[in-house]
Amino acid sequence: MEYTKLGNSDLQISRICMGCMGFGDSKNGQHTWTIDEEHSRGIIKHGLELGINFFDTAIGYQSGTSEQYLGRALKDFAKREDVVVATKFLPRTEEEINAGVTGQQHIERMLNKSLKNLDMDYVDLYIYHMWDYQTPIFDILEGLSRVVKAGKARYIGISNCFAWQLAKANALAEKEGFPQFVSVQGHYNLIFREEEREMAKLCQEDNIAMTPYSALAGGRLSKHLGETSKRLQEDSYARLKYDATATQDRLIIERVEELAQKHGVSMTEVSLAWLLTKVTSPVVGATKLHHVEGAVKAVELVLTKEELDYLEEPYIPHSLVGVMAQNTAASAKENHVWSIKN
Repeated sequence: MEYTKLGNSDLQISRICMGCMGFGDSKNGQHTWTIDEEHSRGIIKHGLELGINFFDTAIGYQSGTSEQYLGRALKDFAKREDVVVATKFLPRTEEEINAGVTGQQHIERMLNKSLKNLDMDYVDLYIYHMWDYQTPIFDILEGLSRVVKAGKARYIGISNCFAWQLAKANALAEKEGFPQFVSVQGHYNLIFREEEREMAKLCQEDNIAMTPYSALAGGRLSKHLGETSKRLQEDSYARLKYDATATQDRLIIERVEELAQKHGVSMTEVSLAWLLTKVTSPVVGATKLHHVEGAVKAVELVLTKEELDYLEEPYIPHSLVGVMAQNTAASAKENHVWSIKN
């Protein structure tokens, strides 16, 4: 395993981050392909043995049970100071807004609940899961500043945002003396490269770590064409993101398979080896032991420039999907309201 700094922080992280969305009680969540606590513990333990020290979860994953599984496993298998734990908070609910709960209060409540789930005194990285168009960014930044000052979070990150939003937020944070976002977790992989338009350039310029999710496109970049799995069959959100572009993505997946055969490695290793040339630490989900092993082995695989170009060449720009498509609509609505008022 290799290690690096997480952007403008003092956190030393493994080049692979274990994504914990696949852990949790499916009865309490929306995903039917998640695994129970016993199997989750085995995967977390194996990841630690292979050198992974960076773990990503969220209060929204399986109603907080992902956080609970992760917290109990790390307490049993690792020293708290040896691991980097990230979790995320969701926007205010309509009920909270109607009840007058401020953004600052919301963040404190969410983090306290996450810390209880994790059974920890602090998280290393607290991530703004998605842009809240009903809460001023000043309130979000002030709320995050308060939890950092209280010692409940060491650093802050952001997910599912546009480059202009991240730049705006960090400029305001610098002006007000608030902590700045040191990382961004966006949708980025070999068959969805829209983060290269602006976000990657901003992160390179300002030393903001990119820790993308969907690193293997919901399994599409790790399986031979025609091969299936429970995740591929039942993950409706991943189908929403990728089914419409399956035909144009097919050539890239074929090239991943070709290079995997050439190097005698898995498709996972090729796909992640490419991504590791672009980002700080991809978030890689795992629900089986061999998922962890393939991700870790990817750190050792070095692709030539010609091979990297070969993988990239067929790419065709994609439309934004999922959360970012919702962000586009919300942003347009916000701008429309602003133009009417002004």
